[in-house]
Amino acid sequence: MPRDGSATRERILAAAERLVIAKGLSATSVDEVIAASSSSKGAFFHHFASKQALAEALTERYVAADLALLEQGLEAAAAAGEDPVGRAIAFIRFFEDCASHLTADVRSGMVGCLYTPILVEFGVAGEGSVAQIDKAAAMWRESYAALLREALAERGIRGVPVDAIADHVFVTFRGAFLLARATGDSAQVMEQFRALRMLLWALLR
Repeated sequence: MPRDGSATRERILAAAERLVIAKGLSATSVDEVIAASSSSKGAFFHHFASKQALAEALTERYVAADLALLEQGLEAAAAAGEDPVGRAIAFIRFFEDCASHLTADVRSGMVGCLYTPILVEFGVAGEGSVAQIDKAAAMWRESYAALLREALAERGIRGVPVDAIADHVFVTFRGAFLLARATGDSAQVMEQFRALRMLLWALLR
């Protein structure tokens, strides 16, 4: 068992993520996070000097998981073979196929994206949190734009706003979580990626 406090810190962050996704950042109090993580005020402030420090650490943790998922999508694309079009589609298909794991229980309030409450309440979250989300969005853009450019070149298609389409992949992922929360239907995440895949097939056919 680790004795450096990392387990306590992770427990606090996991509880805070659940609460912030479900309620928002401003509506989540430090006392609620302490209670939900079965921690203490002393332990909380040992790891986080303030609520803003918690928000930045929470965003850093979420971004790391988000970029790890992006890497899995890129690995799925690479495994699809030599055809650039197949790789561009396989990337989207990866997220379509894993959507059910990402949205296990929409009614619990845990289906959602941490980026939304952080960006909406940037005054509470702080500039450091916003900068981390901007970095994640840029990495998604650059990664999918590279796949898309190769696919378009293979098909001889010109005049396509590649970066905007790559951003649309990122936006679809985040927006699909919002739609799932609004409708109570976790299948919306899979359906949005399915629709995006069909649109990309139409573009690249």
